[in-house]
Amino acid sequence: MPYESLLRFAIPALLAFGASYVLDRTCAARGFLPPGFREPWRRSLAFLLVAGILLVGVFAPLGMLGMDVEPDLSRLTTLRLFQLHMMFVTVLALWFLLGFAVARRAEIWTPAPEPALPEGETVPAEGVPSAAEGVPGGEPLPSEIPPPAPPPAPLSLGRQFLAQFGFLAPSVRREIGLGVLLGTGAWVVVLVTILAVALLIVAMGGEEVLPKQPPALIPWIAGLPLAIRALISLSAGVVEETFFRGFLQPRIGIPLSTAFFVLAHFSYGQPFMLVGITLLSLIYAFLVRWRRNIWAAIAAHTLFDAVQLLIVVPSALRFVGPQGTEAAGWLGMAL
Repeated sequence: MPYESLLRFAIPALLAFGASYVLDRTCAARGFLPPGFREPWRRSLAFLLVAGILLVGVFAPLGMLGMDVEPDLSRLTTLRLFQLHMMFVTVLALWFLLGFAVARRAEIWTPAPEPALPEGETVPAEGVPSAAEGVPGGEPLPSEIPPPAPPPAPLSLGRQFLAQFGFLAPSVRREIGLGVLLGTGAWVVVLVTILAVALLIVAMGGEEVLPKQPPALIPWIAGLPLAIRALISLSAGVVEETFFRGFLQPRIGIPLSTAFFVLAHFSYGQPFMLVGITLLSLIYAFLVRWRRNIWAAIAAHTLFDAVQLLIVVPSALRFVGPQGTEAAGWLGMAL
């Protein structure tokens, strides 16, 4: 029905515009608004860009609730797998340019002029104690007050970009190593949690809510060449962490950025997968809060997806036998 179709678009659109408004107001309240946003047209365009990407990448799956829609894999190309990630990158780049690519007035620093001495006072000659040196409790003469330090040099545009999205770190190599180590632990924790929840549901007689097979997209991706699967894992780690943890988290907080991350993965249409995704998102979020940069989270996220796509899901589909499809369904839920 046309009315139902309108609602399926209107609700995600309202949520996307509402989320963009919250982001804008929160940035203003926390002092995070870029200098370029003093111009209303820049701020308005950035608002629309963020609302658009939130609609397409986060809230659009809500419009599909209750619909049994299977993706047409025959029309899916490798390039389209990266389409949403490219949109995220484009919006972040445009948002940054709107906010920070602004003309700066050239300011030449000169020391402040020395204040004039009161009438009748002279500067002490060399070797003669000043008021501060010779008189207990005396104040230094105006000529003895050091000039103010020059203002710090503004960050270059490139370094400002790194700072805005959480890429600045004392040692990137150390952060990546830490992310690999913690990512291995996160992989174990998440899979054990998923299996424990699944077994608990089975024990309670709720087997029907468990996925009997993975989303159709997962086996399709698992059958792609090794290099493509590795690139998908790297793209997910870098782009999703930059957007959800580097961009959104410092501005709207962990609860909302985690909720958006989970909704962005809801397009698979299997609610059980939200268990693993929520847990992973919280692990990455607190890792970013702890490390004050996103490199460790990028490494952990990339490692998790790579292990799933390169080892776990293909092995479950290939070697587990008749139960392989169901096992892949459970194990692929955290992708």
